[in-house]
Amino acid sequence: MNTSVLSRSDRESVAILTLERPAKLNALNYELVDSIVQALDQIEQEDQIRAVVLTGSGRAFSAGADIHEFSQDVKLGTKIVHHRFVRRGQNMTRRIENFSKPVIAAVNGLAYGGGCEIVEATHLSIAVPEAKFSKAEIAIGIPPCFGGTQRLPRLIGRKRALRMILTGEPITAVEAKEAGLINAIADKEKLLDEAVELGSKVAHFAPEAVAVCLHAVDRGLNATIDEGLAIEAEAFAKMVPTDATREALNKFVEKRS
Repeated sequence: MNTSVLSRSDRESVAILTLERPAKLNALNYELVDSIVQALDQIEQEDQIRAVVLTGSGRAFSAGADIHEFSQDVKLGTKIVHHRFVRRGQNMTRRIENFSKPVIAAVNGLAYGGGCEIVEATHLSIAVPEAKFSKAEIAIGIPPCFGGTQRLPRLIGRKRALRMILTGEPITAVEAKEAGLINAIADKEKLLDEAVELGSKVAHFAPEAVAVCLHAVDRGLNATIDEGLAIEAEAFAKMVPTDATREALNKFVEKRS
């Protein structure tokens, strides 16, 4: 899927989705948000694609929501702006978070507001050393509303998250890695290659096993430990009778023998 705001290229089993609004620092207008969801819907049906990399063109990953666009809806009232802006953005981050294949953020520059919320929703993330992450919504009088008040504290802890949310101050890539918001830091010229390599490593394993792992972790985060253990056991039971598990076990046993 290639549109004026989102492009796609594939490297074997990994699909690369690139935000294509560099002149606007890849601000998330409605067209771009919808295009991301549509691209994921399409990729989910493609068995040959086992992982997705999300990145930005130009010097930014994403500066966040397109303020000029959604501010027009603010004038029309709470009901309209909630439907057009909040629900649309939350549906996008939920789609990323719940996706059955790993979604990896390759953060090529600043990730502010909704851009940071995309990073929060992805399963794995790598950033360039000069990347910055900010919850800048407080500066325009609103809370983060694409899931940032909920995911960020779960990822980096309540007090770290509140400092970002209440001050709007950006953190560096090093700070983001130390806090657990990103997995690794890579030089700009190596960023995409390392993200694709990470996706390829996951693609080596049975897609059914990858999907149940993603599902179990996602569901378990909001459960008690006992509920989480039940979710884990359910995931295990789902895989036991599959050809993928039998083949992997046989391969392992034969190799050891």
